[in-house]
Amino acid sequence: MRRLVSEFRSFDRASRVLMVNQFSINIGFYMLMPYLAGYLSGSLGLAAWVVGLVLGVRNFSQQGLFLVGGTLADRLGYKPLIIAGCLLRVAGFGLLAVVQSLPAILAASAAIGFAGALFNPAVRAYLAADAGPRRVEAFAVFNVFYQAGILLGPLLGLALTTFDFRITCLAAAGVFTALTITQIWALPTAPVERTHRPNRVLHDWRTVATNRPFVLFALAMIGSYILSFQIYLALPLQAGIITGAATSTALVTSIFVISSLVAIAGQMRITAWFSKRWGSRRSLVIGMSVMAVGFAPLAIVPDGSTLGVPAAVVALLLSAGLVAMGTAAVFPFEMDTVVALSGGRLVATHYGFYNTVVGIGILLGNLGTGAVFGSLQAVQLGSVIWVVLIAIGVGCATALYGLERSGHLNAAKVVSAQGDSVQAIHP
Repeated sequence: MRRLVSEFRSFDRASRVLMVNQFSINIGFYMLMPYLAGYLSGSLGLAAWVVGLVLGVRNFSQQGLFLVGGTLADRLGYKPLIIAGCLLRVAGFGLLAVVQSLPAILAASAAIGFAGALFNPAVRAYLAADAGPRRVEAFAVFNVFYQAGILLGPLLGLALTTFDFRITCLAAAGVFTALTITQIWALPTAPVERTHRPNRVLHDWRTVATNRPFVLFALAMIGSYILSFQIYLALPLQAGIITGAATSTALVTSIFVISSLVAIAGQMRITAWFSKRWGSRRSLVIGMSVMAVGFAPLAIVPDGSTLGVPAAVVALLLSAGLVAMGTAAVFPFEMDTVVALSGGRLVATHYGFYNTVVGIGILLGNLGTGAVFGSLQAVQLGSVIWVVLIAIGVGCATALYGLERSGHLNAAKVVSAQGDSVQAIHP
């Protein structure tokens, strides 16, 4: 903790504000979203397909529009987009507290999602610009605040939802109201590129899409997101297999707690150790490999029928810890590589494109995992899904290794390929 505080204080005010803001953003978001499906199906009595539609609209409005948000951030400035996103979250959460009709709920969900598309690329681009050569360290500290918000948010939401879900909605809106005011007052005006005319959006998108090393990197990183998101899908499903769906709540909670605590307690040490031992690009390969190996305990002990329920529980929690460790190892170097491959040009647009690509991968990966998980369990082939996930991780680690060996992750080569036309980001 002392090391975290020291690292946090070593950054400029803008970076510190962005880190605390992300902590608050995640508290406000996660105090509400885990309980939204229960509210829609329970208190409002909506059908399961309607609940899926509402959640799908929220996800698509964010993942599908990241590129738009990143483009706007590069053109209008990072601070205005961060503030606009927070204001839109205020409106979305406030609307959820007072409406019950499906069109209004869908509008609120779309607003909540699009808000994330506005401020997420802007926050990351702003942090990268402000941290400069200390991007890796900055994103490591950022991830600690990020995970702490994910850990605390659902606990606060659970306490509020016990009284009334609408109170939770209003509390989340209050968090984002406070965030908006804080950022207007405390966040310095963000750096922004001033190298292109307002009518060249398609040109900017073409620039990003034809950045071959960057696109290859984004495609290779899809696997890391498929694996890390299994903490929210396959691992909770596995908890139900081990202990029974009715009694799996405590085990599922343990998965989330372990995942968050690994990042909170270990992020700084993990990043420093990986950086010193392997450097930025090779650390991506090693971290991705750790994520792949993380599913090995479940492949060996897929349920409680072989070594007993306690062994199956240990295997599940060990997998959660290893996947979280690999994710913590990858994240700072991943964010740094996006900036390096952008050449410092159209950084938010690159982040937006990157998030859109991996978002599509997450959607397809989760659909595939969800579709086969139950079928494999029914025919007593539960270990196969974990072997498949290991294979995905190994494949992506191999792809990253190939990109690293061939020099495609070398920022200098990217700048040269763009004709040495990269512009500095000015404060």
